[in-house]
Amino acid sequence: MTTPATSAPKSQQSSKAAVGLAALLPVVVFQQTISALCFPIAKYGLASFEPFTFAFYRFVISALILVGIVRFRVKGIPIERRDWWRIIGLGFIIIPINQTFYLWGQSLTAAGHAAVLFATTPVWVFILAVIHLKEKVLWRRVVGSAIALTGALVIVSAGAIRIGTEYLAGDIIVMISVWAWSGYIVFGKPLAEKYGAIRVTAYALASGSLMYAPFGLYRAIQFDYSGTNWQGWLSVMYLAIGVSVVAYTVYYWILKQISAVRLAVFSNIQPVIATIVAILLLGEQPGLSFYFGGVIVLTGVIITEV
Repeated sequence: MTTPATSAPKSQQSSKAAVGLAALLPVVVFQQTISALCFPIAKYGLASFEPFTFAFYRFVISALILVGIVRFRVKGIPIERRDWWRIIGLGFIIIPINQTFYLWGQSLTAAGHAAVLFATTPVWVFILAVIHLKEKVLWRRVVGSAIALTGALVIVSAGAIRIGTEYLAGDIIVMISVWAWSGYIVFGKPLAEKYGAIRVTAYALASGSLMYAPFGLYRAIQFDYSGTNWQGWLSVMYLAIGVSVVAYTVYYWILKQISAVRLAVFSNIQPVIATIVAILLLGEQPGLSFYFGGVIVLTGVIITEV
């Protein structure tokens, strides 16, 4: 017996998909904007804090907020024992590996390198989603993703890449962070669909923060705070609340609506958003590479989603 969805005309199915994407687009842009600002704001905060102390405060603040929301506001089906271990595994991926390595690597490499490396995220998400989630390989999405990635690299590479062995260690560490983030997206999608985005994000961050806490607390106690300023603390708060609480939760919520591969493609618009923000707030004048790369990114996204 066929279901209404499978028996419906192809044109109707496409229309429904288009409406769903149109409704999600503002949310996607909102989430990507918050994430895009992470790179410059984190780099500024790391000028005041050493990376492991910065990470400690970020993780503690975000975990407390999310767990508080879940315990007092969110209800759902009980989490199965085997899924608890999976959520704890996500916590290990997102905190000790992804975020700690990102902040560590960012402090050892040039400012634009992390953005370039994170632009490759859709490639790794695509590979993992095909293997782990059994998502279909649609050549239209493969081509569109490749085009969007090319455009993102054109934008972030202009004036951002500095060649030198002194950046190699930092770049390798950031690349490990990219792989961890890709795994967090793909492996967490089934859990977010089952238990809800806020619960999975909260318990994953809380478990990861507990793993990091002994080392992070030691670094925080040993750290000399004489060189910190209020801008550095604002950077910590932005990454804790804006990125870890808001952006992560919204990302998993969107993942409940569309495939991991489709959503990952939209991460290529982050360089476009970051440049627009720099134009509006800092008065920066973009070069030809921004307009050229922006057109390429949008072309790739359109090909992927049409």
